[in-house]
Amino acid sequence: MDTFISLQNVSYTYESEEPSAPAALRNVNLQVRRGEFLAVLGHNGSGKSTLAKLLNAILVPTEGKVIVQWMNTADEEKVYDIRRRVGMVFQNPDNQIVATIVEDDVAFGPENLGLPPEQIRNRVDEALKSVDMYDFRRAEPHKLSGGQKQRVAVAGIIAMRTDCIIFDESTAMIDPKGRREVLQTMRRLNRDMGITIVCITHFMEEAVQADRVVVMDDGAVAAVGTPHEVFADEALLRRTGLELPAAAALAQGIRAAGIPLPFVLTVEECVDALEQAARKAGVV
Repeated sequence: MDTFISLQNVSYTYESEEPSAPAALRNVNLQVRRGEFLAVLGHNGSGKSTLAKLLNAILVPTEGKVIVQWMNTADEEKVYDIRRRVGMVFQNPDNQIVATIVEDDVAFGPENLGLPPEQIRNRVDEALKSVDMYDFRRAEPHKLSGGQKQRVAVAGIIAMRTDCIIFDESTAMIDPKGRREVLQTMRRLNRDMGITIVCITHFMEEAVQADRVVVMDDGAVAAVGTPHEVFADEALLRRTGLELPAAAALAQGIRAAGIPLPFVLTVEECVDALEQAARKAGVV
């Protein structure tokens, strides 16, 4: 995969009355690969949301550079083009929905691009179908569930034909069912449409679905690796205050009880490992 977004020695400090206020990000070097699903983990205050806002020029580095394709986010003339390529889905969907009808909300971005009505109609329909919200196209957003609202917000980004979507804690304010819906949407957009996904999250179960995981700690990158590499590093988890995903913690408890199981991350892996252990023990 080629590099889609590159962070080069990036630091960011928020304006503060305290002249000695610490930087929110310190000397971050990171590449987001085109077409990948990248998860960013970290406890509150680790810098992950600041990182998200730097990826599409909501914030501009205090030091270093963020390059989206060939464009520097510090170049004000390129900000519009950058945001057409990198969309953002925020934590609270109510802050992102601007219209009183679902299809009108999804059409808002394409209309601002000055597209002809027929093209807007096609984009809106395709975007809503891609997130399984086409049947709700004439619904009022305020009557939708949290997960449905987030999927409408995602459809609005898709209708802009962005190459990358950043989910900034986008499942933090919705219930478990809504989280599953949004996560399934992320995976489908990445797998079926080739859209680059950057998922900023504090849910371990979301991170295990990614191709790579970035762990942020105290404004710096503490680790980058596959989900198995990151969650198998017990010292890293202790140092950064992260927990094992539920399935991995369950398997760890089973191993502690004397039943040999391999390291697993997902419910599916845990079930398969238990079945294999049962067969070996002659239970099934």
